[in-house]
Amino acid sequence: MKPFLLAACAALPLLAACGENTRGVQNDEYGDWRGSAPRQRSGGQTAGLVIFGVDKEREAREAAAAGGASGLAVNAYLWRATLDTLSFMPLASADPFGGTIITDWYAPPGAQNERFRAQAYVMGRQLRSDGIRVQVFRQVNDRGQWIDSPVSQATNSEFEDKVLARARELRSQSAQR
Repeated sequence: MKPFLLAACAALPLLAACGENTRGVQNDEYGDWRGSAPRQRSGGQTAGLVIFGVDKEREAREAAAAGGASGLAVNAYLWRATLDTLSFMPLASADPFGGTIITDWYAPPGAQNERFRAQAYVMGRQLRSDGIRVQVFRQVNDRGQWIDSPVSQATNSEFEDKVLARARELRSQSAQR
């Protein structure tokens, strides 16, 4: 008889869990478990709990409250100036949140045996002289094979200077409006 009672006692919680809850438990903080909309907190915020990760909606609200633009994570003038400066090269990828612009290979019309590629990094949200890094890559065609060739540091600096000049121009144009 004892083994039967032990088995019944062990099975009783499992059987109870299979039953349907007809009372419909309501949790005012997080909403009804059956899919109804969650209750709004004061200020129009939805109540919620983030266990792992980051609450993206809260970050967006805080950025908007702080006056920051949620569209770009880098300086808008530097970003636009970099795109304008490198516009003669085909664009391979652009990430405004990471501040990275990568161009595809470009062969100048006058030199068919060499090609160039550029990578630009916008470093932050402030318009500063150290806020942009441009790296230019060069390859030469040697008997049908593209071989890496060094580029002078002055070339990278010249591109950075052109981007900074364009960014200052864009900022002054926006101040006049």
